[in-house]
Amino acid sequence: MAKSKAPLKKKPVEKKSAPVKAAKAAKPAPKAKPSKGKIIERPKAPAKSTLSKSDLEAYRKLLLEKRKEILGDVSSMQNEAFKADSNLSNMPIHMADVGTDNFEQEFTLGLMDHERQILREIQEALARIDEGSFGVCLGTGKSIPKVRLDAVPWAKYTIEYSRLLEQGKVGRNDDDDNDKDSDDDESDE
Repeated sequence: MAKSKAPLKKKPVEKKSAPVKAAKAAKPAPKAKPSKGKIIERPKAPAKSTLSKSDLEAYRKLLLEKRKEILGDVSSMQNEAFKADSNLSNMPIHMADVGTDNFEQEFTLGLMDHERQILREIQEALARIDEGSFGVCLGTGKSIPKVRLDAVPWAKYTIEYSRLLEQGKVGRNDDDDNDKDSDDDESDE
């Protein structure tokens, strides 16, 4: 015969807590540093351009021509985006046609926005020519190589500084008015 055992009752375990210590003031988190350890000093005031007067005039002419070309493009895109399509006025409207029209309009408006950003940068470049700081990187104060200016005459930064901007290793100057990523426009080289 087996003896039946009564279930054992467990005693509640008392938890002992560690003695309470005075809380220390939280330390501010350290600021992020560039991962390469390379710190770039920004110029306090814009450096003067090292380009000759004839070079500056050639770039001014190039910028004015590009501005005129883009203004014409923006005007024609605007007309295209907002024109009423008269070809389908006699036919019933199909949902796919409406979707295609909406897509084309949104795409054209996006292109117009991109072109307007380039126009702003061209205006800024023309102002830098007048100030005497054209061809000088806004981030480092170093001269922007002529090869870069020939490809993108409205360039604000050297290639090296543009790469650091894209990688988030440096910030934009306060002088850069609401730029999204304007150097994307410069990658068309």
